[in-house]
Amino acid sequence: MNSMNTETKCMTWAKSVLLLSMLAALSSDALAQNRPAPARPAANDNGDAETEMFKPLNYKGPPVATPRLSDGKPDLSGFWQGVRDKSVPGGNHGKDQPGFILPLSEKGKRAMIYSQNHAPDPEAVCINGGIPRHNSSGLPFEILHTADRFATLYHYTTHRSASVGPKRELPPREQIGKTYFGTNVAYWDGDTLVVETSGLRDSSFEKIWLDENGNPTSDQTKVIERWSRPDYHHLRLEETVIDPKYYREPFKFTRTWNYGGDGRGVGNTPATKTMSSTSISDRAPA
Repeated sequence: MNSMNTETKCMTWAKSVLLLSMLAALSSDALAQNRPAPARPAANDNGDAETEMFKPLNYKGPPVATPRLSDGKPDLSGFWQGVRDKSVPGGNHGKDQPGFILPLSEKGKRAMIYSQNHAPDPEAVCINGGIPRHNSSGLPFEILHTADRFATLYHYTTHRSASVGPKRELPPREQIGKTYFGTNVAYWDGDTLVVETSGLRDSSFEKIWLDENGNPTSDQTKVIERWSRPDYHHLRLEETVIDPKYYREPFKFTRTWNYGGDGRGVGNTPATKTMSSTSISDRAPA
């Protein structure tokens, strides 16, 4: 399935409501972040929202230092666009595996066959993709980040958030309900933000896929995301999926996104915004 086509159909006015609610939830620490002041792109009354959403930032300058939060940790905030590698299948969590095939158990193989042949792609009928699926999506997304909160806003009316604090254990599985985004804990490992998630739905009897390939995920899945920002214009994820029900062993998934430009975001109305040739995003931030 093409996530760009299916997810785009599910966008509504709720994006604006979502952005306002997430901004209200984030602390005022954002005002103290050590990063360049955003420059708004020039207005264009004739711009098309989807065209502008996917227009890449053409930054070709030297590497720019990673922005920092008030506590000195990297600021992961920004509008991020994926880079399509045509040598691997897009949207497939098996892209880093031999033959692009995940290490499915026998039960996992049966669950995948069922997903691919007897159930529609949940995102095609506007059901949340959840975690880890959104990490392999071809669509841009936005991060809002402060010293104690980490929130991801996705392309069509969904989001998740995490409280950032000391390293701690996830609650026992039997004590948490199952959702598309699960229950998480977030903490720093040096300059890498780690988000651990469990309490996810199960592909065998609930409408959820691990990725666009129809690979399954289970109620025993644990996802460990390691987010880093090596420089101003790049965001990197190293993810480990542990699911003893459907997979013989844990597997990894890596991804890099490019910064999409100042003044842009999932909650914006890009139909009235285009990239300016003089935008601060097109050159090194002052």
